[in-house]
Amino acid sequence: MSNRHLARTIAMQTLYQWDFNGKPEGRVPEIMAFCKEEFAPNFDDEGFVSDLVNGTLAKVEEIDATITAFAPEWPIDTITVVDRNVLRLGVYELKYSQSVPSKVAINEAIELAKGFGGEASGRFVNGVLGAIYKDMLAKGEIKEVDKNSPPKKEEVKPTANA
Repeated sequence: MSNRHLARTIAMQTLYQWDFNGKPEGRVPEIMAFCKEEFAPNFDDEGFVSDLVNGTLAKVEEIDATITAFAPEWPIDTITVVDRNVLRLGVYELKYSQSVPSKVAINEAIELAKGFGGEASGRFVNGVLGAIYKDMLAKGEIKEVDKNSPPKKEEVKPTANA
């Protein structure tokens, strides 16, 4: 498992626990520390987990509105806690993170959904994030990191059957 994937796993676990426990204000640092200790006690993520969690939470209302717009049949509170937080993390990286290429954000979210969600989670996350990505392209909302870096060899293109 790559360091970035491990960091995303810890970030997703942090968001999951925060959401599952009623979104307690002020407890995110404690939850994040617990998840780091539980899943990777000696892992130096260089602040990546914190950036992901804090960035996602700073934009959570906008992110939830985006999810709702692209998955209208699934009100945000009816999406499973795992899928909801994988989507939140994926939308954050896809729309707001300027250091993560869009296709990497989508693929990482799909992998998290497959690993922690239900049987259809990967397809659901792929469908929602793929639709958001297509909308971003149609509106010309291409991130600088996508403009300046060709796809890497290890990147897998998102598919409808992921």
